[in-house]
Amino acid sequence: MIARAYTVAFEGVEARQVEVQCAITPGMPAFSVVGLPDKAVSEARDRVRTALSSMAIALPSKRITINLSPANILKEGSHFDLPIALCLLAALEIIPKDAIEGTTSLGELSLDGTLVPVLGALPAAMAAAQEERALLCPKASGAEAAWVEAVQVIGAGSLAEIVRHYTGQSPLPPSKPGEVVNQTGARDLRDVKGQERAKRALEIAAAGRHHLMMVGTPGSGKSMLAARLPGILPPLSPAEALETSMIHSLAGLLDEGGISRTRPFREPHHTASMAAIVGGGRRASPGEISLAHNGVLFMDEFPEYARPVLETLRQPIETGEVVVARANAHVKYPCRFMLVAAANPCKCGYLSDPARACTRAPICGEDYLGRISGPLMDRFDLRVEVPPVSFTDLDLPASGDSSSTVAGRVEQARAVQTARFGDRSNMRQNADAEGEALEEIASPDAAGRDLINRVAERFGLSARGYHRVLRVARTIADLEGAEDVRQPHVAEAVSYRLSGVKEL
Repeated sequence: MIARAYTVAFEGVEARQVEVQCAITPGMPAFSVVGLPDKAVSEARDRVRTALSSMAIALPSKRITINLSPANILKEGSHFDLPIALCLLAALEIIPKDAIEGTTSLGELSLDGTLVPVLGALPAAMAAAQEERALLCPKASGAEAAWVEAVQVIGAGSLAEIVRHYTGQSPLPPSKPGEVVNQTGARDLRDVKGQERAKRALEIAAAGRHHLMMVGTPGSGKSMLAARLPGILPPLSPAEALETSMIHSLAGLLDEGGISRTRPFREPHHTASMAAIVGGGRRASPGEISLAHNGVLFMDEFPEYARPVLETLRQPIETGEVVVARANAHVKYPCRFMLVAAANPCKCGYLSDPARACTRAPICGEDYLGRISGPLMDRFDLRVEVPPVSFTDLDLPASGDSSSTVAGRVEQARAVQTARFGDRSNMRQNADAEGEALEEIASPDAAGRDLINRVAERFGLSARGYHRVLRVARTIADLEGAEDVRQPHVAEAVSYRLSGVKEL
């Protein structure tokens, strides 16, 4: 007689169903796990045996075979402990077989039978809902998984509690979702003295999810500006919060099962490896671009990143997803992020400062910014110079709008875009518009068309650059509340992409 239990194997943010089969047959005493397990899964037999022993449950002197089906999928992680134990308990007729067949389970076992929280409870709950099964997991993971309302989630503290639950001695209550985390204390834009043009570029970038490049001398406020982006971005919608939390669940970033409505803000160091930025490693884990999904990826000292790391950003920026291909894994992660980059004008940082003129100008600047390839630079919708601020200006009163005021305009502009794109799953903000949709929503008036055509001809705009100018112009019009894209909108969009427009 074969007992069956169900769990999941993770391929990126997707959780694929795995059937755990247990057979106890006559023969030499043995306990084997087959079905392409990795080292952690193979070691599960020792953890399960010791955990059952702590409950005074002895294994029979027979051959015990655990099969993980389908066998062609690599099984990784310690979360297979619990389904293996349940399957074995059902084969020993300690718990009813039909009860565990209607449940998807995951969890790591300690040697004393307590359950240790594992990664990926939220994607596992999504998979259980699709199969119309309940989810059994460690109590510490229950609050996270319970956000999926379509599935009943049962959190247990130990294997003994699960046995009492299935035998009817002490049923476990369903888990409740964790708290919604609202991060407070966002930094205010009014803390930044001057830099009104950079603040305007920041607002446009936030409203349309446009990629932004800031170039300026050290200490001019580039990092300060970027750090205030979370304060002007609208909160995540429920669907976006679930998407983002599934990735963070796999990375172990959800705190006590709480889901944050604040958009992610990731700022990796410039020494980060390609696997850290794009994703990879032994288990093809999500990288920073995926952890920034629906949020911001801030890359300070942009030219200091390794050239291969920068070049790998080109495709994810365009497609909104990244495929991590390794010898033992081929997984896909979403990565619809807003890239904000900051750079000095040259290695020493004072190329444009006449008081401290760079001795190697202009070669120093050309060599330094030349580390950023043309195709990658072409993907920045907005490019703004951040000039140095005089120390005498630091004593002046705060200027410009507060973050809350700017956030109101940004949220209103994004609401317009949400209504505009409707149920188009591949388009949410103006930065996503392309093809006929872009021509439909961002076609400028006659004067605006004439302006952008002259700019494209004189400065050799690529097709990508031409379309990105139109997207930015559409966002500027949305911030203004205008129905149509007009010449002033196009002119401002062009000014953030090219210098010398005033000569036209």
